Amino acid sequence: MNTEQVKYTPRLKQLYDQEIIPKLKEKFGYKNSLACPRLSKIVINMGVGEAKDDIKIIDKAKKDLSLIAGQVPRVTRARKAISNFKIRKGAVIGCSVTLRKKMMYEFLDRFISTACPRIKDFRGFSPRSFDGRGNYTLGINEQTIFAEIDLDKTEKTLGMDITIVTTAASDAEAKGLLALFKFPFRR
Repeated sequence: MNTEQVKYTPRLKQLYDQEIIPKLKEKFGYKNSLACPRLSKIVINMGVGEAKDDIKIIDKAKKDLSLIAGQVPRVTRARKAISNFKIRKGAVIGCSVTLRKKMMYEFLDRFISTACPRIKDFRGFSPRSFDGRGNYTLGINEQTIFAEIDLDKTEKTLGMDITIVTTAASDAEAKGLLALFKFPFRR
């Protein structure tokens, strides 16, 4: 084996280090590059309410989410019983995965460059979906926009929520950061 290991850096991480940090320093007046906002993590949540009736649906959702994210998702359970939805405490209601570091940048790159153009009648994401603390949440109606999912083997389309967590102090800084990553915001 070669004694010198080749270190791989995702494309968006290189873009952040080389181009985005100087632009953020210029735009917001940061004196230090460590003060610039950066991506912290991406959380993908797939709520599957029908899993209370058919447990096989959660297995298919876990398989699809593991293909999309590249790591095994954890199963989420109901914290308390809700009689109106016929959900008992501890019932399986979905699955989620948290991406950090290289996996996060790889997912964001695939999402922006290949998955978003496959959304039907796509005009961009709403710039109002920030939470006031620099985090952005969006909803996807079907998992089939990702190239990893085989359309022929998909029996049921499932939606998902994607939360992009940043270290930005305000929504304007977070929007500036995501815009520099070429995130498709609606105009």
